[in-house]
Amino acid sequence: MNEAIDNDEQKRLRKIKSFVLRQGRLTPGQEKAFATVWPQFGISYQAQPLDFSQVFANSNPVVLEIGFGNGDSLAQMAAMNPDNNYLGIEVHRPGVGHLLIEIARLKLTNLRIISHDAIEVIRDCIADHSLHGVQLFFPDPWHKKRHHKRRIVNPDFLDSLQRILKPGGFFHAATDWANYAEHIDDALKMHPAFSRIDNTAFIATRPKTKFEQRGERLGHEVADIVYQVL
Repeated sequence: MNEAIDNDEQKRLRKIKSFVLRQGRLTPGQEKAFATVWPQFGISYQAQPLDFSQVFANSNPVVLEIGFGNGDSLAQMAAMNPDNNYLGIEVHRPGVGHLLIEIARLKLTNLRIISHDAIEVIRDCIADHSLHGVQLFFPDPWHKKRHHKRRIVNPDFLDSLQRILKPGGFFHAATDWANYAEHIDDALKMHPAFSRIDNTAFIATRPKTKFEQRGERLGHEVADIVYQVL
């Protein structure tokens, strides 16, 4: 096999990312938060399952949010639901820094952060049947057809959610792209482990995100899709 074919095969096998890493600059406040707040509320990625009873020092239900953006809505949710624990995953460091500031400002104790690829965190750090819920709010829609393979919601992802969610646990996705909402709903309908449930209560208790507000200004209709593991 020649070198050109080897290179093509390597490209084919390379992992497809569902996100583009846009690092940006940290503000002085965010840099300070990384120095002072991260040591208590940040979790460094390690390829071993987390013990949530140790991480949070209690046995309360744990909800995972994938890609929390600037973290405002996640911080509000943690403040409104002190009897739940929240684990947020985000690779954008300024967003992580912003949420660290909010954790300190709101004096939150039930929120932790991992800044790493969510797929690897789910695969390596989340024990079987350990989560009460998983939230995915306004992920990159990859709206061009040639980019649909980058969408995070796919059969392998749903298999992973089935593994980490407790029986009866929920998956709540929200998007302002109609085509992506249809894609997510179709994928969940086809998966034998998930059953759709009423989204009314979930909509009522979900704070609006920055991306949602931008979508509404553009006239996009928001869809909240909620399924339960059987």
